[in-house]
Amino acid sequence: MYFWALTIKIIFLSQTTTGILGNFSLLYYYIVHYGKGTIKATELILMHLMAANALTILSAGVPHTIAAFGLKHFLNDFGCRLLLYIQRVGRSVSIGTTCLLSVFQAMTISHTQFCCKDLKVKASKYIGFSVALLWIFYTLINFIYFVYLFLKRNDKNTTRKRDFGYCSIAGRDEISDSFYAALGVFPEICFSLLMAWSSGSMIVILYTHKKRVQHILSTHGSRRTSPESRAIQNILVLVFIFLAFYTLSSILQGCIALLYNHSWWLVNITRLTALCFPSFAPLVLMNHYCRLPRLSFVRVRNINH
Repeated sequence: MYFWALTIKIIFLSQTTTGILGNFSLLYYYIVHYGKGTIKATELILMHLMAANALTILSAGVPHTIAAFGLKHFLNDFGCRLLLYIQRVGRSVSIGTTCLLSVFQAMTISHTQFCCKDLKVKASKYIGFSVALLWIFYTLINFIYFVYLFLKRNDKNTTRKRDFGYCSIAGRDEISDSFYAALGVFPEICFSLLMAWSSGSMIVILYTHKKRVQHILSTHGSRRTSPESRAIQNILVLVFIFLAFYTLSSILQGCIALLYNHSWWLVNITRLTALCFPSFAPLVLMNHYCRLPRLSFVRVRNINH
């Protein structure tokens, strides 16, 4: 048991460290390299995705890591609820921006019969507004939920306490569960379905395009993948990683919600799974969008608008 406890500690520490360094490095890179000029729509979405992931890592990864190393219940009731509020905002915005990235890229590569050029240009102009709307919507929704639960913390109708390791709070009631399901979980499910649809569309378009140019590439003796195709493949990898970890995390969280007695393994694996995408997404972007000679960023690959 000591060996597995030590393993969990190392994994938590590795995930948190990787997530903090990766997300903040990319945020710094985007701000420095695009702060003085016009930032592309795709880079704008990625910048806000990294910001949301950083919030998730700081509000979930750091406390879980501290708790794993033995410091339990170091937050009071208000601090615990505030941390959960930040976690929910970060998670929700991360889902929304990943969906926006997938849908926008699907529109970008669509042929004229699927999406006219004027619509693509107009869509890129509203990316900033859409991202801002995501932040405002989820900040307000989760704030209302935070205030409601804080005011109801002493209600006798609440269920058993929820223990997060670093803190514990009184359980939810049916009203709060229904509220969060309607305004929190339902949009996330819709975003996930949109991501699956847009990703499938991109795969079909890429496959069709590959068939059309296969003869031309073989004639010229070139087998290199175009920068546009590589950019699309990178986004597909990012979206598929998100969907895989999000689905697995949702299933595990559902098991915890249904089971009264939670095993040590189930709780820790659920927490680790929830941190996988915020921790590893920067690595995917660094590997595919940036060149890293001598451990420094040089440039970000152009993404087709």
